[in-house]
Amino acid sequence: MKVFQPKIMTALKGYTKKQIASDIVAGIIVAIIALPLSIALAIASGVGPEQGLYTAIVAGFIIAAMGGSRVNISGPTAAFATIVAGIVATYGLGGLSLATVMAGILLILMGVFKFGSLIKYIPYTITTGFTAGIAVTIAIGQVKDFLGLSYPEGTANVETVDKAANIIKNIDSFNYQALLIGLLALAIQIVWPKINKKIPGSLIAVIVGVLIVKFAGLKVNTIGDLYTISRSLPKFTAPKISFSLIKELLPSAFTIAILAGIESLLSCVVSDGMIGSHHNSNTELIAQGTGNIASALFGGIPATGAIARTAANVKNGGRSPIAGMVHAVVLLLILVVLMPYAALIPMPVIASILFMVAYNMSEWRHFRDICKTAPKSDILVLFVTFALTVAFDLVVAIEIGMVLAAFLFLKRMTDVTEVRPWTYIAEDEQPVDELHGLKAVPDGVSVYEINGPMFFAVADKFAEFPLREKDKVVIIRMRNVPAMDTTALRNLTNLCTKFRKNGVTVVMSHVNEQPMHVMQKSGFDKLIGADNFRPNIDAALERAAELVSGK
Repeated sequence: MKVFQPKIMTALKGYTKKQIASDIVAGIIVAIIALPLSIALAIASGVGPEQGLYTAIVAGFIIAAMGGSRVNISGPTAAFATIVAGIVATYGLGGLSLATVMAGILLILMGVFKFGSLIKYIPYTITTGFTAGIAVTIAIGQVKDFLGLSYPEGTANVETVDKAANIIKNIDSFNYQALLIGLLALAIQIVWPKINKKIPGSLIAVIVGVLIVKFAGLKVNTIGDLYTISRSLPKFTAPKISFSLIKELLPSAFTIAILAGIESLLSCVVSDGMIGSHHNSNTELIAQGTGNIASALFGGIPATGAIARTAANVKNGGRSPIAGMVHAVVLLLILVVLMPYAALIPMPVIASILFMVAYNMSEWRHFRDICKTAPKSDILVLFVTFALTVAFDLVVAIEIGMVLAAFLFLKRMTDVTEVRPWTYIAEDEQPVDELHGLKAVPDGVSVYEINGPMFFAVADKFAEFPLREKDKVVIIRMRNVPAMDTTALRNLTNLCTKFRKNGVTVVMSHVNEQPMHVMQKSGFDKLIGADNFRPNIDAALERAAELVSGK
């Protein structure tokens, strides 16, 4: 499979009028779904409502045209909301733009160097932990608008802990009218899919909320009360670049890139199963990187494949990248024609939409199942990642989660790796029929069997093999050693050098391909001697018998 081969190049072969009609219809429906979500997610990210649409338009079009999936729909998603809000609060929109461009470059490099398959090595417990943490963070961040609370000017309200504290401090400013509108919008989104699955419940909630607040004269904040609405087209703006700012933003850019890669490829996998296709992961990463760079340069925020919108695309007949491109064009028309009306949308309705987003992305059932069935070490990684995401931010959560998971994995590997000496039984100790299947070991020979990978965390286990005074040959059986690193080889070399000085010969039995490559590259095979490498234990015992007898 080629590194870069956009699906549009193959999807349009044999393209029919019927399929183009289906793609156009699917693109329009997905655009209707994406409209309220893009606005809501932009607000949750601490930027203007139109910037969510810029993202869906620019990144959505480019990623669809260049991507490695037939049906993936890209745009702003909830996964980025907390990290984007943190960057904007600290570095402003210029810092966000630079971080997104950096993340885009990282994604392109990941695709070029064929890292598409490596994303799967991030533990499921970490992705579940930070996804649930993001969901809780988003939900806490929307309580203020859902309850219609008002805060004193200058109140710090960026960190999740601060948001929770401010809710408690200012609960006396509660607005019952805002709560009623929020509850109504929430109820509509829960009930509407049972009535009509074609039109998204979030759009109906927006329309009903606007009409009630407008004509009933309710005192409820709207988007127009808090934000300046613009319907202007995205404009090219290059971020200011400095080495110090790049250094500070690199961890955030790395997190954005990892999140974009994980969510996009997961969305591709889900859609593959729905349409019986197969995506090109490296092409998708390159497209995601290019789309994010373009989004940042034209006033947008980070984008990635959106699973819910992609599923909606498939269910409504989308089968080629044309649907994703149509979705972006329709949003562009909405931006130009209808964007001023977004000022009328009540903030409690936006909060209710984000509550639903948080619930759907929380994966609480998966969280519960891990707690019930997983080993304690996995549960620890899950809760640490979840807690750090909520209490601090996603960058800290992923860094510490990965380090903790790596250490626990090393501990697990250490526990299963062992050096086991053979037990020797004289022929006269048991009846012959009970000795069936045992190997005859020549006198003066000891056999040690290594089980598990030989690496730095277990290298001390290979530092000393106890010998009997009569031993002239030691057989080291490595049939169950899949891999070896330099640290383990160094200890094994020191051990074999010590044996050699004491007149003991080492015979290696059944060395697998990777450990053998390491040994040959370092010259260890010359230390032992080519004749002393044997393919199996029977050949190794024959060689040991020769050495003991002096032949």
